[in-house]
Amino acid sequence: MDARDLLELIEQLRPLLGDDAIITDHQRLRTYECDGLTQHKVVPALVVLAGTTTHVATVVRACAAAKIPFVARGSGTGLSGGALPHADGVLIVMSRMHAVLDIDRANQRAVVEPGVINLQLSREALPQGYYYAPDPSSQQVCSIGGNVAENSGGAHCLKYGFTTNHVTGLELVTPQGDVVQIGGKAVDAPGYDLLGAIVGSEGTLGIATKVTVRLTRTPEAVRTLLAAFPHTDQAGAAVSTIIGAGVIPAAIEMMDALAIEAAEAAVHCGYPDGAGAVLIVELDGPATEVEHQFDQVEAFCRDNGAFEIRIAADDAERALFWKGRKSAFAAVGRISPDYIVQDGVIPRTALPEVLRRIAAISAEAGVRVANVFHAGDGNLHPLVLFDDAVPGESDRAEQVSGAIVDLCIEYGGSITGEHGVGADKAKYMPRMFSDDDLDTMQLVRCAFDPSSISNPGKIFPTPRLCGEVPGRHKGAHPLADAGIAEVF
Repeated sequence: MDARDLLELIEQLRPLLGDDAIITDHQRLRTYECDGLTQHKVVPALVVLAGTTTHVATVVRACAAAKIPFVARGSGTGLSGGALPHADGVLIVMSRMHAVLDIDRANQRAVVEPGVINLQLSREALPQGYYYAPDPSSQQVCSIGGNVAENSGGAHCLKYGFTTNHVTGLELVTPQGDVVQIGGKAVDAPGYDLLGAIVGSEGTLGIATKVTVRLTRTPEAVRTLLAAFPHTDQAGAAVSTIIGAGVIPAAIEMMDALAIEAAEAAVHCGYPDGAGAVLIVELDGPATEVEHQFDQVEAFCRDNGAFEIRIAADDAERALFWKGRKSAFAAVGRISPDYIVQDGVIPRTALPEVLRRIAAISAEAGVRVANVFHAGDGNLHPLVLFDDAVPGESDRAEQVSGAIVDLCIEYGGSITGEHGVGADKAKYMPRMFSDDDLDTMQLVRCAFDPSSISNPGKIFPTPRLCGEVPGRHKGAHPLADAGIAEVF
């Protein structure tokens, strides 16, 4: 977008949205140059603070008419560069749309705007005996709209599933600026599973402006234990034993020695001294069932080498167990000036072996790796530590991060569990998917956004030339010659 196009767009939007909703000052624009992944930074050409669905639709229609790219942004807590702005585009910030519109206790549903903070929804539903189950570590600040875009999970997704399992309806602004309703309060709307396609699409298929979610009844009983092990091997074996016995806890979280060190430095959570790994295991549900399974879990942990087990006596102690885990990402900043948060999935049974191989990769590269993750479903979150001020460390950290992704693929897992692909992992997509797979995915994207203006440059390593026939083309395409797009 050149200066003239930008001025025309501003003049078009200003009377409709108001001066306070439009940001053009370069210093203020820099506030939005990255999301939680600070390694990627782009200053947007224009920022718009949307307050209503009409605002969003107006901006998108204007962008569509002028073929100007746009990107939606929530709280900016994403860790894959999914909300990274476009240098020649508009960043549509959704944080002003933060109303809980309806809590329907009878139907166990809530309708919220996308800027609602995840934890806020649970707090508002709690007096009626319900809460919102998906709980990312950033739930105190992340938004429901961002959760929808990334299909966020959290510690309790082992039992309760990811965001996609809790969204039943969306109001969506399409990349053409139309406002459409998909699904609603009912389960399993007839026809194509459009919700399944949109949740986790990272804003490439449109922008959600209202979200209808499933609420979960607060459990009769909750019990939490913290088990300390000499090594991650024993902790990983305990996880496999628990799941293998048919026990499905609400959460099983693991932290290794380096992650524990970081958490202690940050929040003084008082985890057992000398632990090479700790597990936080939480069970919830009917009191009788929880009591029986809790005894089993405790025995499984001891049988696999736990040298200390602590059982939360009350909510305050339970909160302290979780405080160390929930603060782990931020806490790493206490022991390292810079770090990369990786996100991959492996089979649970492979946990001990994969953790050993990560340790070997770390030692060979001379780069520390702290492991904190959802052990119950094999969703790894290795934190690759480095100091960008030291020449070569950043490159070595990137190599270690990439090697961990390759390791996940080698073991039949995934390059991402809940953080999305975004700009950061697009380059890994061909390692996990075939050309035909990627071709089909891009055709879906083009069906929604033939102009390729809705969050372009995310998920796929190169943009599809929409409107073209899949497969290898004859002759050179000008965009391919310019290095902007790949010919399939």
